[in-house]
Amino acid sequence: MVYTHSSSRNLRTSHITYTSDNEETAADTQSRTVTQKKRDVTYTTTESTSLRRKVINSLELNGSSTSNHSSGSLRTHPTVYIVFVSLLLDLLAFTMILPLLPSLLDHYSLNDSPSGMYPWLLGKVRYFQELVGAPDRFNSVLFGGFLGSLFSFLQFVASPLVGGLSDVYGRKPVMLICLIGIASSYVLWALSKSFALFVLARIVGGLSKGNVSLSMAVIADVSSLATRGRGMALVGIAFSVGFIVGPVIGAMFARWSHGQSGDWFVVPALFALCLALTDVAFVLVCFKETLPKEKRARSVAGSLSQATAYINLPDLFHFKAVKNIPHSDLVELQRLGFIYFVYLLLYSGLEFTLTFLTHHTFNYTSMQQGWMFFVIGLAMAVMQGGYVRRLPEHKIKPTAVTGLLLIVPSFICVGLASSPMLLYIGLLLFAISTAMVVPCMMTLVSKLGSHDQKGTVMGIFRSLGALARAVGPILASIAFWSIGSTVTYLVGGVALLWPWMMLRRSTIT
Repeated sequence: MVYTHSSSRNLRTSHITYTSDNEETAADTQSRTVTQKKRDVTYTTTESTSLRRKVINSLELNGSSTSNHSSGSLRTHPTVYIVFVSLLLDLLAFTMILPLLPSLLDHYSLNDSPSGMYPWLLGKVRYFQELVGAPDRFNSVLFGGFLGSLFSFLQFVASPLVGGLSDVYGRKPVMLICLIGIASSYVLWALSKSFALFVLARIVGGLSKGNVSLSMAVIADVSSLATRGRGMALVGIAFSVGFIVGPVIGAMFARWSHGQSGDWFVVPALFALCLALTDVAFVLVCFKETLPKEKRARSVAGSLSQATAYINLPDLFHFKAVKNIPHSDLVELQRLGFIYFVYLLLYSGLEFTLTFLTHHTFNYTSMQQGWMFFVIGLAMAVMQGGYVRRLPEHKIKPTAVTGLLLIVPSFICVGLASSPMLLYIGLLLFAISTAMVVPCMMTLVSKLGSHDQKGTVMGIFRSLGALARAVGPILASIAFWSIGSTVTYLVGGVALLWPWMMLRRSTIT
């Protein structure tokens, strides 16, 4: 936290900036006794995108008083644990589909009606398929890339808008709307006898995924600087557990369902729906509003217009929302943002096609893919918790540079793998690299910009990442479909040398 003040007799103006992100750490907090105090508080919280709110509140105080978030209180607010449980339930349901997606698309290729969406899309790409000689069995890769990019793009657009609405109407009602939307997407999935209905389910789910960013906003609302880092760590733990356990659960259900008749995907879809409905009920009963009416934004239009700054592409890449920053810092910020975007563009595309690679090349079952994700998630959790979070400041950049370099042999090993041994060597390097790069890049970029602009900087940075994850899967899937997995992974791995070289040459320390 940065605490600055200016005083004029009995009036002091305090500026406190809270910036929420999974990889941030807690800083010292301060408490001031004042006669009349004016606060200008900017909360900026991000998931795939960022939420921003400015509140001005004047208080008359008689005698001594202290801030609600004083350094004397080191206890984590109970609401943080409620957010943790809610996120865990959501992520367990969300990650179940990862090992199922190749089998689902194979199912629709065989069972969608002749006049359905899958045959229609297949007809649209048939000419290009014949031109490049892509086999029919890779069509599911192309359609999977389309779905992955669509879902991420909808998150990129919806999250800041959802955040803007929560600034006006409160966190709880908007959170419940998001969770109900997520539950509705699982209802559609369970009923999706056609590919078109399955696509609609993914659209509804993507538009409803603003709950992650809202969860971070809630943690910022209720935490002091001494406990906020702890709250963000719990969010990271929820993601790690979700991505470790969820795919295994989905794979187990897929394996059980393959021995059943009818639409096998109904069972995992209904289980995901049960988790989502449990989440809705849990939040409805246990979660208490963290943004009082007197602290909410008064204008919906103003709040949403501020949120749209995070989805304007030219403004994003130029960091135009960041004000009062030295030109040299702005140039460095733009460079780091572009490095991060290119890295995630390549990384997310190759990451997304991994399930299709193992499905088509190694004939992995859904259970084997579930265990693959379990190993990746476990390695990442151990690396982040045991090493990355304990790094001293002077080792942040070298660690990020090393992580960017490790991703290159990782994808080369995966692309050349003809045996499970080489595949898992590549996956181990992949997990280690991922655990090192993202948190260290976040820490590096947080050093730039004035104190009251940290939240804006981090919000734009995360929005660039969300955009990269929206574009990467479709590009990689087109390459996989048209030129094959080996060339795609080798070219992508070599291309990842560019972010490594650019960060190595960067002057930031």
